[in-house]
Amino acid sequence: MANKNILVTGGAGFIASNFIPFFLKENANYTVVNLDKLTYAGNKDNLIELENNDRYKFIKGDICNAALVLDIFEKNEINGLIHFAAESHVDNSIDNPENFIRTNINGTFVLLEMARKCWMDAPHKYKKGFEDARFHHISTDEVYGSLGNKGFFNEKTAYAPNSPYSASKAASDFLVRSYHHTYGLNVVTSNCSNNYGPKQHDEKLIPTIIRKALAKESIPIYGDGSNVRDWLFVEDHCKGIATIFKNGESGETYLLGGSSERTNMEIVNSICEILDANYPKRDGSYKEQITFVKDRPGHDLRYAVDFAKVKKELGWFPKEDFKSGLKKTVAWYLKKYT
Repeated sequence: MANKNILVTGGAGFIASNFIPFFLKENANYTVVNLDKLTYAGNKDNLIELENNDRYKFIKGDICNAALVLDIFEKNEINGLIHFAAESHVDNSIDNPENFIRTNINGTFVLLEMARKCWMDAPHKYKKGFEDARFHHISTDEVYGSLGNKGFFNEKTAYAPNSPYSASKAASDFLVRSYHHTYGLNVVTSNCSNNYGPKQHDEKLIPTIIRKALAKESIPIYGDGSNVRDWLFVEDHCKGIATIFKNGESGETYLLGGSSERTNMEIVNSICEILDANYPKRDGSYKEQITFVKDRPGHDLRYAVDFAKVKKELGWFPKEDFKSGLKKTVAWYLKKYT
């Protein structure tokens, strides 16, 4: 099989830095070029295991830089793209939405345009050698808004984003869709539920709980802790992305979920119990550090994902049990923080 050169954007971030080593290990005929701006959310150390891998190349740069992206496409003969790069922290989007509009919308537009120009001669007409070139857009279940106590998001759920972050991701989803319908660009989109696992940024919920607990600081939980999220282990997500990128139907969207709904209170209690058992305090339980803080503006109550489509059509489903996945995750952060 001919070698394929794919561009991964945001490859030093949480999910992508788990994905790239997994993908290279599973696919000997692929080379990966990683384009990452290395903002606060990206860390080159996340990919230290690939330093001597001749099928991996790192380029520091901004996806909004059209000249740079075009140069990468041409010099590396890119014939596939998996687009992770995004501003993703909801609190930051509330405080400074402009960065989210720039990266998530404008950046996605630049990538789509360069893919179209480099892979296609005209609408619905691919250049010779690029007939199988594909653009995989990584998105979030947050574009669908908030659920009540019952029901699940699926691929037909109407978009109803409630934060500047989710609105910017919704806009990028629509841009990707439009390039498929207008130009015939070979695209797939995957919208995932909350991820957890190694290499996640310190600001996110699970690392924050562990970090604050170990530092003997207050563990902040929004509101009354009743907000519900569906949690997907990052390794399962990586397998889902690879499956969709290789076998998904062009133009289609696939939802990836973990079948692991938990309230924020259940999450913090579970983590404290794992820490109590494996890294006990001298005085009492880590649960005594839990504190409730003012709720986030527009905080969605519940997200839950129905992944029946990807299971039926492509055979993917999450294999990691939440209890075991959380233990693995806490163990990884214990090494990092201690």
